[in-house]
Amino acid sequence: MISYVKGPLIELFEDVVVIECGSMGYEVHVPVSVLQKLPGIGKEVKLYTYFQVREDAMCLFGFLNRQDLQMFKQLISVNGIGPKGALGVLSALSPDDLRRAIVCGDAKAISKAPGVGAKTAQRIILDLKDKVDMADILPVPVDVENNPSSFGGVAGEAIEALTALGYTALEAGRAVKKVELTESMTAEDVLKASLKHLAFI
Repeated sequence: MISYVKGPLIELFEDVVVIECGSMGYEVHVPVSVLQKLPGIGKEVKLYTYFQVREDAMCLFGFLNRQDLQMFKQLISVNGIGPKGALGVLSALSPDDLRRAIVCGDAKAISKAPGVGAKTAQRIILDLKDKVDMADILPVPVDVENNPSSFGGVAGEAIEALTALGYTALEAGRAVKKVELTESMTAEDVLKASLKHLAFI
């Protein structure tokens, strides 16, 4: 099992990077979200990896942190989703956007990934909705310890209101995420503040 690879970035392709480690160059398949955050050629990089062994090939899939690697592993646990398919999903949606889409039941956003139809998107939501927590997606306000229920309640109500207005659950979740929530805010306050951000999403 290869837990991670660490070393200078040697080459960069469309969905593969080459990292030198111990005088060897390791090809690692990565999603677009990783490519966008990598340093320049020659700079050191560390990728947490999943090692796939097949009869005809051995492949490494890499991510910048263990949380995103876990999201990848959860995806490939879904019937019909292999490592390449999971990589496609994580290239179309960032791991945070995917978590948000799963929590919000936004099959339309997930089905935008290449090779993922409506039925597969629904299967991803059904299989993973209990494994993804909204608290991992939305920012926690400073005073949440005094009234933890107000955070999830008003945020959730605002998301529901935005989807009722015609926005997708993913768009609604992104907008609410940008709002600096406080204990005194009502769902209506969050809704109004979220609407101001939607023009920039």
